[in-house]
Amino acid sequence: MRPVPETPDSGGRYAAPAVRAQFAAARASGKRAKDAAESLGLSEGAAVAAHAGKHEHPLQALALQGSWLELLQSLQDCGPLMALTRNAGAVHEKTGVYTQVSAAGPVGLVLGGDIDLRLFLSRWHAGFAVTELRADPAQPPARSLQFFDAHGCAVHKVCTREATDLAAFDAVVRRFAQPGAVHAFAAAPGPEVPRPDAEIDAVGLRAAWAAMRDTHEFFGLIRKFGVERQQGLRLVEGRFSWRTTPQAVARLLDEAAMDALPIMVFVGSGGCIQIHTGAVRNVQPLDTPGARWINVLDAGFNLHLRSDMLANVWVVEKPTADGIVTSVEAFDPAGALMAMFFGARKPGNPELPAWRDLVSRLPRLQECPHAA
Repeated sequence: MRPVPETPDSGGRYAAPAVRAQFAAARASGKRAKDAAESLGLSEGAAVAAHAGKHEHPLQALALQGSWLELLQSLQDCGPLMALTRNAGAVHEKTGVYTQVSAAGPVGLVLGGDIDLRLFLSRWHAGFAVTELRADPAQPPARSLQFFDAHGCAVHKVCTREATDLAAFDAVVRRFAQPGAVHAFAAAPGPEVPRPDAEIDAVGLRAAWAAMRDTHEFFGLIRKFGVERQQGLRLVEGRFSWRTTPQAVARLLDEAAMDALPIMVFVGSGGCIQIHTGAVRNVQPLDTPGARWINVLDAGFNLHLRSDMLANVWVVEKPTADGIVTSVEAFDPAGALMAMFFGARKPGNPELPAWRDLVSRLPRLQECPHAA
C-alpha cells in the first residue's frame, strides 16, 4: 500500500478517501487496527482521525473534546464497559464499571472494584467515539471511545459490552462530541539514549534505593539520578535486582494459576497504567503468523503478551515501610516496559510470602558487570 501523509493538509484531511479504503482492506485481511494503520504509514490516531465526517466505510469516527477526566467520570452510568490499555507488546483488558474517578494533582485515578487505572492526562491529546462494522453482519457494530497521545499512539480505549447501557453511552458521546474538530499528530521522537554509566552516581543511587519507604518513590529516584529504568536495575543488580529468563513470565503465570495465588498485573501505555488484582486461571499460549503470545483468558480480565518480544526480564526488590516489595518486570527489545507483575497487596500490608516464594524459584541468570 502507498503510504499517506501523517499530518493533515490545510483542510485537516489525511488523504481521507485513500486512508479509509486502504484501512478497510487491511482490517478485512485480519490486521488489528494499529497494524492496519501502520501498513499505511500512519499512526493509529491519524488513521482514526481520517474517518471523521460522512462516508460509507466500515469505521466511523467522531472527534471528542475534554475534559477527559469529566468524560471518564460520566461513564459510571453506562454500567459495565471494557477498559483496554496496551503498548507494543502487551494488551490489558478489564471489564467493569468506571467508578471512583478522581484526580490527585496531575494524575487521574480510577479506583473501582474492577477498573483500576492511573491516568497521565497531560499526555491525552485527542479522543474519538468510534463505531466499526464487524465482519459478521449479524453482529452489532463494535463501539468504543479511543484516546491518543500527540504522536497518535493509543493511550486508552473504552469498549461497550453486551451489558452496557447504550443509551447512557450515547448520552456521553453527545455531551463530549466536537464535530468538525481536526486532530493532528506529530511524528514520534526516537528513543532517548541513556547517559553513560560513568556519569551516574551509582553509589548514591544504591543508597537512595535502600532508603525507599514506598514503591512510588522509585519514579522520583530514577529522575533524580538521571538513569533509564533498565540502566537503574543494572546498577543495583545483585543487591536489589536480578535477571531471569524470558520464559519466566509464562512460568510465573502458570504457577500463579495452579496455586490460585492473587497477583497484580500492570500494563502501561505512556498515558495510562491499567492494573488487574486477583487470581489468574486460564493461561494459554498461542502462536500466530508472525507472533507468539501468552494469554490470560479469564472472565473480566484478559492479558495478551507477546512472548516473542520478551527481551529482558528482571526481578526487582523495593524497600518499603511494609517490608520488601518484589516485582517481575518484562521489557521488549527496544527497552520499553511491557508489563509488571506483583503479588496482590494493599498499602500497609506486607508482601504475600507465597508470591515471594514463587519468584524465588524463577531461574536466575548470571549477573552482568556494571559500573561500581
